[in-house]
Amino acid sequence: MRDFKKLQIWQLGMDIVNKVYDIVATLPKDERFGMISQMTRSAISIPANIAEGSAKRSEKDYLRYVGIAQGSAFELETHSLIVQQRKWADEQLIDELLGMIRREQSMLSKFVKKLEA
Repeated sequence: MRDFKKLQIWQLGMDIVNKVYDIVATLPKDERFGMISQMTRSAISIPANIAEGSAKRSEKDYLRYVGIAQGSAFELETHSLIVQQRKWADEQLIDELLGMIRREQSMLSKFVKKLEA
């Protein structure tokens, strides 16, 4: 079993979760079961899948979970872009979140390549 808490991709994923919760607290209340739910679920999925994958015995299984985390990062980016276009949240907070998501996507891509090698 790997110590997922030492991985930078997991740590950044946790930072993303916290940033998402800061942002969704400012979204319109009528989005509670829509965008708020979607954003928090996709954000949480990133570090959760990295953690779950770290418990898998084979690299192939680990890779599958990291791939799911990667997909969740792209899903969260889309949700964040919608929030930005709708002007539902502070522009600076959304820009910070998008920067964090893009860093995470890049780090996850590199991690996938490392696991595939």
